[in-house]
Amino acid sequence: MTDDSLFADEIEEESDGGLKLPKPPGWKVLIADDEEEVHSTTRLVLGDFDFEGRGLEFISAYSGTEALAVMKEHTDIAVILLDVVMETNSAGLDAVRVIREELQNNLVRIILRTGQPGQAPERKVITDFDINDYKDKTELTVQRLFTALYSALRSYRDLTSIDRNRTGLKYIIDASGSLFQQNSIKKLAKGVLTQIIALLGLQNSIFVERGGFTAAQKSDGQLEIIATTGKYAENGISNAHLTIAPEMKSKIRQVAEEESSKFFGNDYVGHFPTQKEKQHIIYLENCGERQDEQDIDLLKIFTTNVGIAFDNVYLNQEIIDTQKEVILRLGEVVETRSKETAFHVVRVAEYIGIIAEGMGLSEEETNLLKLASPMHDIGKIGIPDSILLKPGHLNDDEFAMMKTHAYIGYRILKGSTRELLKTAAVIAYTHHERWDGSGYPRRLAKDKIPLYGRITCFADIFDALLTDRVYKKAWSVSRVEHFITEQNGKTFDPDVVDAYIRNRDKLMAVREQYRD
Repeated sequence: MTDDSLFADEIEEESDGGLKLPKPPGWKVLIADDEEEVHSTTRLVLGDFDFEGRGLEFISAYSGTEALAVMKEHTDIAVILLDVVMETNSAGLDAVRVIREELQNNLVRIILRTGQPGQAPERKVITDFDINDYKDKTELTVQRLFTALYSALRSYRDLTSIDRNRTGLKYIIDASGSLFQQNSIKKLAKGVLTQIIALLGLQNSIFVERGGFTAAQKSDGQLEIIATTGKYAENGISNAHLTIAPEMKSKIRQVAEEESSKFFGNDYVGHFPTQKEKQHIIYLENCGERQDEQDIDLLKIFTTNVGIAFDNVYLNQEIIDTQKEVILRLGEVVETRSKETAFHVVRVAEYIGIIAEGMGLSEEETNLLKLASPMHDIGKIGIPDSILLKPGHLNDDEFAMMKTHAYIGYRILKGSTRELLKTAAVIAYTHHERWDGSGYPRRLAKDKIPLYGRITCFADIFDALLTDRVYKKAWSVSRVEHFITEQNGKTFDPDVVDAYIRNRDKLMAVREQYRD
C-alpha cells in the first residue's frame, strides 16, 4: 500500500521542507500497524496538529502484542490508531479486548483502521467491540484523519476531566474522613498539607495560622507557622513573622483580609473558612501552571471540608481544656487545703507524662493519664483537718483514717461513664498500692496493680520527697535517688523505675520549671 492510497491526494509538503515539532507536552498517540509507511506517513501529515495548544507525541507499535506492551507502560495514551490485521488476522481486535477488559483502560480512544474491511466488517466490529471509530484505509484522507483525531481527543479530554473529578472527589471524601479524626491543630494542618500535595502533586507548601486582633497579639496579626513541607520543612522554618519573605507575607495577609483564596502568578494562597476567630491560610508554591479550573474547584471543596474539621478540633480542644482546668482546679483545692503547693499536681502530671511515654504508652493514653492524675488525692476532701494538717507523724488510728482517702476518691469518681473520670477513679484508688503488696487500700501486688496506679505511685512519692510537707522537710536529690534504688521492686514497679532512670533529666527539668 502506498502513501497516496492511504491518504488520497491531500498530502502537502511543509513550506520549510521539514517537520514541525509538537508543542510539549503533546497528546500521546499510539500508531499500531505492521506497515512502516503507515507510521511515517501518519507522523508526516499530523506533524503540525494542534489541539488546545498541545501537539502530538507519537509512539509506534508494529504488532498487537507490542501495542499492549506500550499500553501497559504508558497509561496516559489518548488515542490509538489501530490496524486490525497484523501478526494475526484479528490482532487489533484482540488488543482492543485486552485493553478494555484486562487493562481496564476505558479512557483511551480507539480508532480502528483497516485495509481489509472484509476481515473485520464494520457493523460487527462496532457492535462487538468497544471502539470509538472505524476507518477504511482506502477512504481515509488527511482531512478525515484530522477530523477523527480531533473528535477523539475532545472525547478523551472530557472523559479524563470527568474521571479526574470523580477520583478527586473520592479522594476528598476519604481524606476528609481521616482529617476529621485528628485531635490537634498541628496534626490536622500537617494532614491537610499531605493530602493537598497528594491531590495536586505539589512539592513545596506552608500552612500558617493567623490570629485575630486581641490584646495578646500585635496589631498587625502576626503569622505563626503550624506545618511545613518540601523545602520549607528542610529549612526548618518555625516562626512565620520572622522568616517568611515580605512578598509571601503580603500575599498571605491579602488573602486573610479578603477571606478569599487566589493565585499570585504561579503561587496559590488558599483561605480555610472557619467559625472561630482564627484564620487558616495555605501557601502552595509554583502550582499555577499545572492546575486547571477543576483542580481549583476540587481545592475549594476540600478547603470547605477542612474548615469544618478545624472548627471541630477547636471545639473538641475547648472541651478538653475545660475538663483539664476543672480537674486541675479541684486538685489544687485539695492540695491547698492540706497546705501543699498547687504545683504538686502540675509536677506529678508532668512526671507521669514523661514516665508513661518512656514506657511506650501511646500519645492518647499518655495524655489521658496526665489529664486524670490531678485527681489522685481528691479523696482527701473527706479527711478531717485535724488529721490532714497535723504536723509530724500520725498515730495508728489517724493513719487508718488517712488511708480511707483512696477509697473516698474512688467512690466520688467511679460512677462516671466518662473515660477521663473513670481513669481518675482508678488512679485515686490504686496510687498507694505497693509493688510488693504492702500498700493500701487492698494490698494489691505487682501486675494486679493497674499500670496507671503504679506510675502515679512513683510520681507522687518522688515529688513528695523532694518538697516540703507539713510533716517533713524536703529531701536532697541524692537521698531521694538512694531511696528509689532501695525501693526498686518493693514500693516501685521496676519498669517504672527504669523509665525514670532513662528520663531522669526530663523529670529534673520539670522540677526546676515548677519550683515552689
